[in-house]
Amino acid sequence: SGKTTLLKAVCGILPHEGNCVLDGTVLEGLSPRNIAKRCSYIPQRSGIAIDISVLDVVLMGFNPQLKLLEHPSAAMKEQACKALEKAGLGGMEKRNYMHLSEGQKQLCILARTLVANGRLLLLDEPESALDFRCRYRMLSLIREWVGSGERLALVALHDPMLALNGCDELCILKDGRNMGILHPQTDSFGKMQEMLCEVY
Repeated sequence: SGKTTLLKAVCGILPHEGNCVLDGTVLEGLSPRNIAKRCSYIPQRSGIAIDISVLDVVLMGFNPQLKLLEHPSAAMKEQACKALEKAGLGGMEKRNYMHLSEGQKQLCILARTLVANGRLLLLDEPESALDFRCRYRMLSLIREWVGSGERLALVALHDPMLALNGCDELCILKDGRNMGILHPQTDSFGKMQEMLCEVY
């Protein structure tokens, strides 16, 4: 329906028409490094296929802030450990990322994204590899991150119940078109049912 395409367009991975504007800044005019300082993108699969420690994966979130060949500071490492603790992966810092379950990998990538401290978080079906408990841990972490500053998350979800319970606004996509916007806190049950029945 265009969910992944939309997210990739926003963070500059796919060429597209029109503009994406964040805080009055047109993202298409920025270098990849400057986009990375503002936006963090979590794809359905991490793309990491090498032996690397869990801590080093999270420290990648600081890359846009570091100069060429500069190493993460002790403070950054402390932040990364705290992010892992929040994600439920405390004590796993030295473990091989490749040996984690798919759900643990997603939570590790989320921890990496949270330390990047951007303004916009883009997540493509982050719940797909997670069990029930981890889904709600991830959603609560995202809501906490959004609530801790002037931030926003754009999340592509398949599960309507997860979306209705965790999101402030739902943009309903079908066949590459926006079918409308839902506000779960204020819209009537009838309106939400009618629109969701169009896509489910």
